[in-house]
Amino acid sequence: MNLIAAYLNEKYGPTAVQVEFKDSYYNMREQIEPHMYLVHRARAAFQKAGVEAVEVPIRGGTDGAKLSWRGLPCPNLSTGGYHFHGVHEYIPVEALETMANVLVHLVTSAAEEKI
Repeated sequence: MNLIAAYLNEKYGPTAVQVEFKDSYYNMREQIEPHMYLVHRARAAFQKAGVEAVEVPIRGGTDGAKLSWRGLPCPNLSTGGYHFHGVHEYIPVEALETMANVLVHLVTSAAEEKI
């Protein structure tokens, strides 16, 4: 971007193009790692619901990343959906029910730990 801006500024004048970089989202990993018990609880909840958890690292750009960087560590969980952010996005009823069960296990196990 800087090279293109320099080229265009040389061609059209020194202030024709300005480039400004800023972070739009951050990697949530460093916010989650100090709180790995959250990932362990999620893993256990998936197991209790009979779901084999598949963990895929993501960089950020999600609600979970925004929340994590604002002080609420929040690993992303699956919804069971497919083709997100497109015209063919959907969640099968069975997947939605399964994820509801995962969330019930997650909340009840966390509540039991506090007792």
